[in-house]
Amino acid sequence: MKLLLNTAHPYNASVTEEEILAAVQRNAFRFHLDSAQKNPTYAMNDRAHPSSPRQTPVSQPATAIWQQVVWKLTPGTTVGRALISAKQRLEDSSCSTPHLDAQVILAHVLNVDRSWLFAHHEYELTAQQAETYTALIMRRMQYEPVAYLVGRKEFYGLDFLVDPRVLIPRPETELLVDAVLDAVEVRELAHPKVADIGTGSGAIAIAVAANCPQAQIYAIDISAAALEVAAQNIARLDAGQQVRLLQGDLLAPLPDRVDVIVANLPYIRSDAYQTLMPDVRAYEPQLALEAGPEGLDVIARLLRQTVDYLNPGGVLFMEIGHDQGEAVLNLTQALLPQAHSIRLRQDYHGHDRLVTVIF
Repeated sequence: MKLLLNTAHPYNASVTEEEILAAVQRNAFRFHLDSAQKNPTYAMNDRAHPSSPRQTPVSQPATAIWQQVVWKLTPGTTVGRALISAKQRLEDSSCSTPHLDAQVILAHVLNVDRSWLFAHHEYELTAQQAETYTALIMRRMQYEPVAYLVGRKEFYGLDFLVDPRVLIPRPETELLVDAVLDAVEVRELAHPKVADIGTGSGAIAIAVAANCPQAQIYAIDISAAALEVAAQNIARLDAGQQVRLLQGDLLAPLPDRVDVIVANLPYIRSDAYQTLMPDVRAYEPQLALEAGPEGLDVIARLLRQTVDYLNPGGVLFMEIGHDQGEAVLNLTQALLPQAHSIRLRQDYHGHDRLVTVIF
């Protein structure tokens, strides 16, 4: 059963479950079963033609009826009303940031900054804008990430293209960029060589290049699809043409030794992967997330290769899971006994996040 609501009208936008059920009970809608799809549909005609299929009202639980309501904005809906209505729908779907999501998506549809929305609450959406916004909010209600809906994600002050071929850059990963830039500065390297392993969208490599114009950066990923996205971002953001893409497994594609290795590799345990939030598990690439029973399979393979690809005095930076600090430290000590220093750093929320290995 699908009930179409015109949310341009202030009363319809906040229609309640009880009001819908009352309308059904008043026989305002008649229902018949689609013989092909076996899905309930609705008809506004409350007089059945003698030759038409039987149109006996279908009895359903209140929650079933409410969950199948089709929400739709109509042309002429104002920005203010659209935001309120979209936020309500996202709250009903248990989205974690409904207000922000509604704003970001509408700003994308209108091709404006979010700040523009606050000063133009009375702007009326065109038919195309209303339709596009409705479609995107409906997709967000199914937990599709906002970054994929708008096709972009800000990272280290840069605007990256993203889609389901790549992991969405996270704020905590900016710690890796900070660490690389600090290491280059401390070592006073005139022309540092950096390898970004598991580059995905190219966010780390490009952010380092934008803030270290003397660096040469290899960006490596095993996924050809991910490298296609990275290539688009390099074309847009790598003004100095410092980043070179390489496809392959971990460090194997490197043509020579480097001074810094930075890696944001898969580190989610296989059992924990099944419990991830639906906007992660159902949409982001599993290849970039899951890493075996302990979440350490890929990290262990990288550690075994590191010595053969780092210059003397080189450094390795790895992002890890919030509960993996002790395990990764023990693993690193076992596989790299020649390391001069192994350190664990927390992110801004106090969670274990960054392991530094200095040779």
